[in-house]
Amino acid sequence: MSDVNAPWLIVGLGNPGPGYAGNRHNIGFMVADLLAERIGGSFKRAQKAQAQVLEGRIGPPGPMSRRVVLAKPMSYMNLSGGPVTALRDFYKVPTANIVAVHDELDIDYGTLRLKLGGGDNGHNGLKSMTKAMGPEYHRVRCGIGRPPGRMQVADFVLKDFSSAERKELDWFVDRSADAVECLVIDGLERAQGTYNS
Repeated sequence: MSDVNAPWLIVGLGNPGPGYAGNRHNIGFMVADLLAERIGGSFKRAQKAQAQVLEGRIGPPGPMSRRVVLAKPMSYMNLSGGPVTALRDFYKVPTANIVAVHDELDIDYGTLRLKLGGGDNGHNGLKSMTKAMGPEYHRVRCGIGRPPGRMQVADFVLKDFSSAERKELDWFVDRSADAVECLVIDGLERAQGTYNS
């Protein structure tokens, strides 16, 4: 059971820079940006880590709201562990209160899965985080599906969403942000029951 007074660290995984902004690999950044909009703040450069951060609260005003630190590592995906660990230590966040929001190849596009711990499934951002602090953090896995035909995975994740996918993208990012909020406020079991489609 996590300490209700401890902050949560919500990490949107992605790659920095405008060239990557619309990539499938950057859905974590998209969800973090929407959560920042909902909180009503904007990201600022972190003093102690290579990341952009926003501190705020999620949930209804009063005892149910939770203190959160939203973060977007600015280190490139495969080095995410360093900035996340630095933020965890600076804000004194228990590892069980860390949420990684990321793209997931083995789940159909538009589908969500939430879990605590587990493997990295070849995802370089998760691999880096797990190497830095162990696997016992939460994941909000945003399905992007497998590459078509013989396309390489690396090419697929670094391409922008297709025009057909973009029609659903706002809805998908919105639902992913809802899932993060539900996880933080109501716990994993409730969030899984509601959002694990």
